Amino acid sequence: MSWLILFLAGLFEVAWAVGLKYTDGFSRLTPTLFTVTAMVASLALLGLAIRQLPLGTAYAIWTGIGAVGTVIAGVLLFDESLNPTRLLSILLIILGLVGLKLSH
Repeated sequence: MSWLILFLAGLFEVAWAVGLKYTDGFSRLTPTLFTVTAMVASLALLGLAIRQLPLGTAYAIWTGIGAVGTVIAGVLLFDESLNPTRLLSILLIILGLVGLKLSH
């Protein structure tokens, strides 16, 4: 269950990172409320997950899900490039996350 909670925390991290783009420097109310809510949810879920998981592993996986998810969201939502070097870098992050999970 802790791994599922950690995964959800990572998804909320992606949500708030994407939300930042829409806040226009926190000058737009609705996107700002969405972003702050996602931040709180992400941190709360991370806090629950680390009750059962090692801190370093959980934090690295949380940030990794956020990083990979945010890159994917940038490609899909903001037409950011996905060149071979960027794709390889994402794959290396994913391999690191899998390695951390398997070593637990």
